[in-house]
Amino acid sequence: METVLQFILGVLIIAVGLAVSIGLHEVGHLVPAKLFGIKVTQYMIGFGPTVFSRRKGETEYGFKAIPLGGYISMIGMFPPRRQGQKAVANSTGFFQSMAQDAREQSQLTIGVDEDDRAFYRKPVWQRVIVMLGGPFMNLVLAVLFFSITLVGFGTAQSSTTIGSVSACVLPATSERQTCEAGDQPSPGAAAGLQPGDTLVSIDGTPIDTWEQSTAIIRDAAGETLPVVVERDGAEQTLSLTPLLTERYVYGDDGKIATGADGQNLTEEVGFVGIGAASELVPQPITAVPAFIGENIGHTVALVANLPQRLYDVAQAAFGSGERDPNGPISVVGVGRVAGEIASIDTIPLASKAASLLGLLGSLNIALLVINLVPLTPLDGGHVVSALWEGIRRFVAKLFKRPDPGPVDAAKLMPLTFAVVILFGGMTALLVYADIVKPIDLFG
Repeated sequence: METVLQFILGVLIIAVGLAVSIGLHEVGHLVPAKLFGIKVTQYMIGFGPTVFSRRKGETEYGFKAIPLGGYISMIGMFPPRRQGQKAVANSTGFFQSMAQDAREQSQLTIGVDEDDRAFYRKPVWQRVIVMLGGPFMNLVLAVLFFSITLVGFGTAQSSTTIGSVSACVLPATSERQTCEAGDQPSPGAAAGLQPGDTLVSIDGTPIDTWEQSTAIIRDAAGETLPVVVERDGAEQTLSLTPLLTERYVYGDDGKIATGADGQNLTEEVGFVGIGAASELVPQPITAVPAFIGENIGHTVALVANLPQRLYDVAQAAFGSGERDPNGPISVVGVGRVAGEIASIDTIPLASKAASLLGLLGSLNIALLVINLVPLTPLDGGHVVSALWEGIRRFVAKLFKRPDPGPVDAAKLMPLTFAVVILFGGMTALLVYADIVKPIDLFG
C-alpha cells in the first residue's frame, strides 16, 4: 500500500509541476502583452470546457477541463483583409475560407476604440517579445530546476562503497542472468565482500575512486590481493582473487562495441562480481549552463528526427520491439516514470527528489524547444511571421517602396490546422505506446 501511495505522490508531483510550468509559460506571454497595451481577454490553463474562471479587469482567468496546455487570448491576432482584396467566397475552397474566417473572427474580438490595442497593430519587436515570453519562462524554470538538482543535490556518481555483490560467475555471452546450483561463486562473494562495504585499499593502493579499483582488478586476474574494507565503522582485511573472465568491450558512448563482422567484441579481464553504490556529488553552478545546453541539444535532435522516432514508437507499440529509452514520451509516460522513481525503496529520498526535479527541468526544456518550432500555432510560428513582416517593411523603406502593411498571417491557418492534427495524432500514439509498451528505465 505504501508503494502505491509513493507512486501516486510521484505522479502528482509531476502533474503539479507541469501545470505550474504551463501556467508560468502563459504568464510569460501575459505580462509583456499587458505591458505593451495589448488587450488580453482570457488566460486559461487547459483546453475544452471551462471548469473554473474569474474575471479581473478585462481578463478572464481560469482552468479548462483538459490540462494539456494553456493559452491567452489577445484581440486582433490577424489583420483584416487589405483594402482592394476581394472577399473569398465559399466556392473558392475550404482553406481560403478558413483564412477568411480567421480574419473575421479576429476582427470581432476588437471592440470600439480598441484597434490600437490589437496584437497585429503592435511593432514587430513587441510582438516578438510577447511570443518569446512563454518559452523564456520555460528556460528560466529549467535553469531553476536543474540548478537545484545539480548544485543542491548533485549528480549520481559511482562511490567507493560496494552496492552489489554477484553470487556467481556468468560469462558475458551467457543467456542466463540468474545463478543456479553448481555455478562457480563470484570472487567477491567468496572473499566475503558485502554490500555497504567501503573500499579502503587494494593490494596496498589507497582507493579514492571506483574506477581506480576497477583498473587494479582488471589487471590482476589470478593474483590474490589483500583488500581492506570499512564495515560498520571498523576496517577489515580480506583476500580477493580476481577471476579471468570474458566481458563485453564498451565504447566511449557506453554501448557494446562491435567488430568488422558486426559481432559484439569481448575481452578477457579480471573479474570479482561487485558493483558500485552511487552517491550524489554536488556540482558547481558553472556546470548548469553546459548541462542545459546538452539537454537542449538532445531535445532539438529528437524533434528534428521526430518522424523516424515516431515510426520506431509505432513499431514497438504495435509489434514486438522494445521502446527506445531515449525516444519521445507522452505526459502519461513521464507520470509513470515519476511514479516508479518515487516508489522504488532502494533509491534514497535525496536521489528521488533530484530525479523528479530533473524530470521537471527536462519537461520545461521540451516545452521551450517545441514552442520555438517555426510553425503556427506554436510561438515560433508567430515569431517568424512578425520577423518576416519586419523584413518586408525594412526592404520597402530601404528602396522607397510603399509600406506593404502587416503580414496576412491568416493565410497560415491551413498550416495551423495541419499542425494541430499532427500533434493530436502524435499525442495519441505516444499515450497509447506509454500504456501498452511503456519505456522501461529500471528493468
